[in-house]
Amino acid sequence: MLRVHLSLFATIFLFSATSPAWAAMSPASCQAAKAYSDQHDGLSVLVLKDGNLVCEAYTGGTADTAYELYSGTKSFVGLMAATAVQDHLLALDELVADTLPEWRADPLKSKATIRQLLSMTAGPPSQIGRPPTYADAVEAPFNLPPGERFQYGPAPMQVFGELMRRKLVAAGRPGDPLAYLKVRILDPIGLKVADWRKGPDGQPLMPQGAVLTAREWAKLGELVRHRGVVDGRARVDPEAFAALFRGSKANPGYGLTWWLPKASTTVDAATASTDIGAASASLPKDLVMAAGAGDQRLYVIPSLGLVVVRQARLDLARALHAARGTIAEDARWSDAKMLDIVISGRP
Repeated sequence: MLRVHLSLFATIFLFSATSPAWAAMSPASCQAAKAYSDQHDGLSVLVLKDGNLVCEAYTGGTADTAYELYSGTKSFVGLMAATAVQDHLLALDELVADTLPEWRADPLKSKATIRQLLSMTAGPPSQIGRPPTYADAVEAPFNLPPGERFQYGPAPMQVFGELMRRKLVAAGRPGDPLAYLKVRILDPIGLKVADWRKGPDGQPLMPQGAVLTAREWAKLGELVRHRGVVDGRARVDPEAFAALFRGSKANPGYGLTWWLPKASTTVDAATASTDIGAASASLPKDLVMAAGAGDQRLYVIPSLGLVVVRQARLDLARALHAARGTIAEDARWSDAKMLDIVISGRP
């Protein structure tokens, strides 16, 4: 089903010997995963083991039904950056101001790097759910020096969209980040996007807006599981790819657009929406996660050969209560519980 193949160069991530072992999913454990997902407005659950489908279940839809990933879209951006490094379009530690000259005279913006943009530590404030246009994101002032604090939101991703647009134009290519992603990543792995929303400026949204079926999103997970190698060819720069899964000093639990099972003292709604940091001792050390509003999830665990997709209906009232910490603990979505069902095989 998936056209991403493991090569000799696709070495498995290092992980602790204390990580849990995989127990094969039975129909009963697949149903248990679906049941837990359904308790939290679930729409789809899909599990691949070594690229083979071992669990697939839908509620109110079919395998052909596509859903918005919301901030799960951001993790495509990290892979785009790693690909752009391979193509010598950018370097993660170069200054954003090298490409955006309007930032050079600003005492804060002039110091921000591309790595800090992608780790949400560059310095711009950002309001979750309200992506600015590329131009507005570039123009907006910083409220903190680069590297000081993790500030999750859409603005840094929109700045990256404009940076990529200018990089592509300067290289003599069409200035469309989504078209670049399609040619370099999506087409080679056979990933078909049902839709990708654009902002009022006509530019593809970088922080949200991708609409995919569970099977298509799983293809991205397979690419990550194989460290960006497709049919024996690396589609990303290996060093930049590895950087996607290293946290920052400001938030060890967030890499470059991917969530990690690392404890964090960061206090914000996005970090509070997942418990993989709190449960890090019991989770595989190489787990990485793409996450979106409504608890959209793509989990990748290379050491266990697992790719797991979970999609759900976005309940804005529930999401607001969760962000405010006013929802009962047993009513909150738990990534740790979902992963325990999948990994342990217990119904």
